[in-house]
Amino acid sequence: MVQAPSKSLPLAAFLALPETKPASEYIDGQIIQKPMPQGKHSVIQGELVSAINGITKPPRLARAFPELRCTVGDRSTVPDIAVVVWNRIPRDGNGEVANTFLLAPDWTIEILSPDQSQTKVTKNILHCLKHGTQMGWLIDPDEQTVFVYRPGQETVVFDQPDARLPTPPFADPLQLTLTSLFGWLLE
Repeated sequence: MVQAPSKSLPLAAFLALPETKPASEYIDGQIIQKPMPQGKHSVIQGELVSAINGITKPPRLARAFPELRCTVGDRSTVPDIAVVVWNRIPRDGNGEVANTFLLAPDWTIEILSPDQSQTKVTKNILHCLKHGTQMGWLIDPDEQTVFVYRPGQETVVFDQPDARLPTPPFADPLQLTLTSLFGWLLE
């Protein structure tokens, strides 16, 4: 759903608005509400956050956050999973994880929902890559395909069941294939 203001809404004004459920994003002066996640999306998101955190969190390499607002450049988006390298995680005065992330994640992961615009999601991934993201994944559960984006490189499409999915270097121990990723839908 797009809520277009009569004139361009400044980013600061958007950030002052109350949060919506599902989350709204700020793109090109417009407020665009994300679609409500459905079953396949929710399963993949939950399992993938756990798998990433199981590898990256104990050694304090990185942390995966579901539905975390990331504001950088002229956009404020909410990737399905935002993975941030440990020493880049914003902290408050108490050393706790801050509420506001004014940065692009190191790894951004989007899971396509039915009727969601692949173009809009891809633009969000490309925006993150321009602002320092190391890798972006676009997971399409219906096609059982993963598109992998890296800065300055061609997009790589993974659609073979036994293909090992690449990860950023900090998450290299994560050994995922399409079979294991989409196998979570059968559990």
